[in-house]
Amino acid sequence: MTKSLNRRGFLRGSAVVGAGALAAPAVHAQEGTTLKMQAAWGGGIFLENAQSYVNRVNEMSGGKLSIELLPVNSVVKTSQMQDAVHRGVLDAAHYVPAYWYSKSKTASLFGTGPCFGWSSQEVLGWVNYGGGQELFDELMGILELNVVSFFNSPMPAQPLGWFKEEITGADQMNGLKYRTVGLAADVLLEMGMSVVQLPGGEIQPAMKSGLIDAAEFNNPTSDRDFGMQDVSKHYHLASFHQSQEFFEVTFNKDKYNALAPELQAILKYASEAENSNFYWNNTKRYSEDLVTLAEEQGVNVYRTPDSVMQAQLEAWDVVVERISNEDPFFAKVIESQMAYAKTVMNYLNLNQPDYKLAYKHYFG
Repeated sequence: MTKSLNRRGFLRGSAVVGAGALAAPAVHAQEGTTLKMQAAWGGGIFLENAQSYVNRVNEMSGGKLSIELLPVNSVVKTSQMQDAVHRGVLDAAHYVPAYWYSKSKTASLFGTGPCFGWSSQEVLGWVNYGGGQELFDELMGILELNVVSFFNSPMPAQPLGWFKEEITGADQMNGLKYRTVGLAADVLLEMGMSVVQLPGGEIQPAMKSGLIDAAEFNNPTSDRDFGMQDVSKHYHLASFHQSQEFFEVTFNKDKYNALAPELQAILKYASEAENSNFYWNNTKRYSEDLVTLAEEQGVNVYRTPDSVMQAQLEAWDVVVERISNEDPFFAKVIESQMAYAKTVMNYLNLNQPDYKLAYKHYFG
């Protein structure tokens, strides 16, 4: 369960301390600082995940720094969050890069890009050890954004989603009005779908009213919370449209730079710690809610046909080539990702046993 949001410190500023005597211990200006962080989530498991990150920071800082977590639309709309952090209206935000990719399609490569045979775990490896963070920081400079960002919580591949009937082949996707976000919209348009980009809370009503024919959000837990099982009984897992996503925690750069190095380190390493916590917690919750959807709420759960996923890969090829020809920086990031994925996944594919084989041996 999440802790209740504490708003008492919302307007509390930093303590400002003058210079002391040479012999006196240094006292940093940010002792007691509270940062206002707005989340893109109004409730549910993603707000819990955001609160978990905040709790880690608050518990490790020894009172020198705290984060005040605010739910969706508390200060600005989700589409305005990055600009609000840039301008200092918000100190920080918790969301995903796909929510601001309209500024640069390269943003989608940090979480919702093409699948080069890797998962979100390996994409985060690229961010931290393959030059991804440096490329992201370079992108922030190109866009002249006054922010510092960290990434965490490698998500499983997002389901293809909810449909009015079972999808048995790629031809059934043509012409469907479908909800998604980020660069996935370009991919599905290439497949012949009509794409509508809606915030999470509007997905279920849109499908209920017939505004859209099919939709995805992210995972069985969030989908169940939205009530998707009440508007569809056909749920397809596995897809390449958004197969490696994670959270972005972003801070106003001036506020971040004003913090002592040890507090900056807490913001960074609390983000890294959330990787494990997210995987352990969310994997269990998603698994349990999938069982509930299937066994208690009458949902038919399918694995997306290979023909659909092959069509997605071919659409990705077209989209990546087109944007790379238009944007040299996009092409630069793609080249870096492919080099990392080729090396790392070669090892993992050779080394990893077929876990499905073992699963079938014991569970049928």
